[in-house]
Amino acid sequence: MLTHPSHGMVPQFPGFDPEDSATVEVPPRYPITEFFRNPDRGFYRLSDDGAMLAFMEPVSIGGKPARMNIFVQTLQGSQPVGEPRRLTSETERDISHYFWKGSDTVLYERDFNGDENFHVIAVDVHSARITDLTPFEGVRAGVQDDLEDDPDHILISHNRRNPELFDVYRVNVHDGSTECVAENPGNVVGWQTDHEGRVRMALVSDGLDTTILYRPDESHSFQVIIQTDFRTTVSPEFFDFDNHWFYALSNRGRDKLALVRINPDRPDQEELVFQVDEVDLDGAGYSRWRKVLTVAVYQTHKPQRHFFDELSRQRHEKARKHLPGYEVTFQDSTRDETKFILAAYNDRTPGGRYIYDAELDTISKLGDINPALPEAHMAPVYPIQYKSRDGLTIHGYLTLPLGRPPQNLPCVVNPHGGPWARDSWGFNPEAQFLANRGYAVLQMNFRGSTGYGREFWEASFGQWGLAMQDDITDGVHWLIDQGIADPERVAIYGGSYGGYATLAGITTTPNLYAAAVDYVGVSNLLTFMNTIPPYWKPMLQKMHQMVGDPEKDRERLEATSPALNAEKITTPLLIAQGAHDPRVNKDESDQMVAALQKRGIDVEYIVKDNEGHGFHNDENKFEFYQRMEAFLETHLK
Repeated sequence: MLTHPSHGMVPQFPGFDPEDSATVEVPPRYPITEFFRNPDRGFYRLSDDGAMLAFMEPVSIGGKPARMNIFVQTLQGSQPVGEPRRLTSETERDISHYFWKGSDTVLYERDFNGDENFHVIAVDVHSARITDLTPFEGVRAGVQDDLEDDPDHILISHNRRNPELFDVYRVNVHDGSTECVAENPGNVVGWQTDHEGRVRMALVSDGLDTTILYRPDESHSFQVIIQTDFRTTVSPEFFDFDNHWFYALSNRGRDKLALVRINPDRPDQEELVFQVDEVDLDGAGYSRWRKVLTVAVYQTHKPQRHFFDELSRQRHEKARKHLPGYEVTFQDSTRDETKFILAAYNDRTPGGRYIYDAELDTISKLGDINPALPEAHMAPVYPIQYKSRDGLTIHGYLTLPLGRPPQNLPCVVNPHGGPWARDSWGFNPEAQFLANRGYAVLQMNFRGSTGYGREFWEASFGQWGLAMQDDITDGVHWLIDQGIADPERVAIYGGSYGGYATLAGITTTPNLYAAAVDYVGVSNLLTFMNTIPPYWKPMLQKMHQMVGDPEKDRERLEATSPALNAEKITTPLLIAQGAHDPRVNKDESDQMVAALQKRGIDVEYIVKDNEGHGFHNDENKFEFYQRMEAFLETHLK
């Protein structure tokens, strides 16, 4: 039973100071567009030789809505000079990703209406000639290796031959000519190249067991070197510089992912390189130029780094001294690693971008990502933790609105998607938008969230709508017990798995939430697994183990499918869905809406025909958040 906290109760958790939020003025109410629009300029990248800078900015072409397109500009030292030149003319969707190929070509990826069937496209920087390297309808393509030492070719993987399988091709970036270098025999779910761009390893899966195949060169056949079940991870990251040993993230014989070095001749003998007792490692980096291992990265309550070489450590420390109060990340570099694109951010700003000259130890500012949102007016983000009802420690983040005592606040609980992902510390435009409107925002890494070890991940198996949902519910009770949340004004909002958790929350605990917003969320665990993309099918058995088997576990899956239990829902609901979503089919939202309308319950439903798994076009994002804002104001008052 929920009760109001005693008057004057002050929340207690590490790092919290009531002065941070309550003793400053309420900040201005910033327009929705300022939180969610594309930056005026961003996504900076350096050509290999450092002579040119590329970036993206929104541009309207032919009267159509502005989309993110690629520009280039000459660099003089670290200063852009002359007028930028636009290279691309995309009008339907933003360019999602791009990078330099050498110093004369830019490569980017684009899909169609959010279907995630990406094409890889090359642009000649000097002539602006565009070549679609994968001009195949309904095919998903991606860059496997940029072949840094080959000026004319890259490796691309795509599923044109078989929608369920990805082969690897060597593609000429100038004319698009293609040669297959690795054909998928039918069970390869990932490929790994060495430092010379040769396909040397393959990850094979039957859904439940994973096998690593290795070959000494491309003239030899692949041989099995490591076999594990899906609960055990041995994930090759990159080859050592002898192109024989390789580095991997592994939890063989341990709970947390560690960085190890493996000799293919003795693959069961891992050489431990680095581990952290509390959390998994997220990855590792190396210098191709200097041929050394540089860094391991991981997250506790904030991003963490462990440096392996002194030069990398010194560069990072020198860069941080230029930007006190900010986390610093190296995003890109020239090939000789003398100049870097530097990102500086914290929890209250996406920050600025700079060129850092490592030889001169100077930084040159390129721009702020969102200067319309003053850092002083954004809300602090506090790492928090609480105990689940069965004793697990649940970590999360709490964003508290400025200028309001942290007591009896309207709150939005925001479980993340995945679900095998995690929330992290940093600037989150959704959380800041909601805090700017006066809401406290709780994000939690419920069981199954990555980064906390194998045991914590496995605790989520078969627990969609059950213990995973209890972790979220326990977070709401923690908020109330701390005196932060008004128990009559708590909403739940999430996307993808977070959308499922939203629907499950108002199904299993209908009296807990005053409003709910489901964004591209799963509603029926039976139909969801029948509508996954074809390239997910090799992993279907694993999904059956982790989520549930539609035959063996049918009763449980029906009981935890919100669309099949809609009669329990009384909470006002807003649903948003992309018509071309390949991950969570539109039918998932249609079912939910139909089930509620059958009972005469009004549900707000937004469908966008030019979107997929989440809204990416500015005009659709603005409409969604405007509708959300009005919806929450109506029901949380």
